[in-house]
Amino acid sequence: MKNISVIGAGTMGNGIAHVFAMKGFKVSLVDISEAALERALATIDKNLSRMVAKEKISEKDKKATLANITTFSDTNAGVKSADLIVEAATENVDLKLRIFKSLDEAAPKKTILATNTSSISITKIAAVTSRPEKVIGMHFMNPVPVMKLVEVINGYATSKSVTRKIMALSKDLGKVPTEVNDYPGFVANRILMPMINEAIYTLFESVAGVEEIDTVMKLGMAHPMGPLQLADFIGLDVCLSIMNVLHDGFGNPKYAPCPLLVNMVTAGKLGRKSGEGFYSYGHGTKEWIVSKNFK
Repeated sequence: MKNISVIGAGTMGNGIAHVFAMKGFKVSLVDISEAALERALATIDKNLSRMVAKEKISEKDKKATLANITTFSDTNAGVKSADLIVEAATENVDLKLRIFKSLDEAAPKKTILATNTSSISITKIAAVTSRPEKVIGMHFMNPVPVMKLVEVINGYATSKSVTRKIMALSKDLGKVPTEVNDYPGFVANRILMPMINEAIYTLFESVAGVEEIDTVMKLGMAHPMGPLQLADFIGLDVCLSIMNVLHDGFGNPKYAPCPLLVNMVTAGKLGRKSGEGFYSYGHGTKEWIVSKNFK
């Protein structure tokens, strides 16, 4: 597999394009928004420049990486030569089903279709295609160029040969692939999101404040980032979406999203990307202060 198409030029998509291109793959980065594609290339350029400054790669490596990426706003043109397509669109089940139905029609029959979903059923996505045996989950962690883990998720019909190829490919990227099966939240988010949700409940029930909760988890549990700060980093809308997948998938009340999380998303307080969540973010810096709502 040498020709890779990445669908979606957002945070995850541009990171996935970055790591493939840096390892010498020819990458077609596809998004319906030209502005999103321009932002993605600017982000990749900036991240590569940071690596050059830290002497992790050379200027020649940077130029070669950028030369390996071609952008497309037309999906059909962007996937026509793909050996592998990695979808990295918004975590919305209806959107993903539409995308995969379209990809199945546009891509060569040999092409493996992977999704970067963090919680949505691979089996459900595969069911809208004519090649369920070639549909698999390839869940990268954010930030993609830094984080080593890739959850490789088998759908009900995913063939063993496809799984072997994706496991080997992930290793070629310098990642550590972990094979898991298709149940709500897989492994990472089945464990992580209930923890974040419980931290929000702890705040909601006035057991402690934002900084206190995050401090306990950082200093007491050796977490590099507190759960509320992490929720802001992930996006509260994404956290809510994943909790809903867990709640709907298992039918167990223990996965019910905290009412505070629901209200914050409804109010547009989505975390870092909206400028305010459990913390307030200003002036485009990495500095944060506890949101006025939680003082």
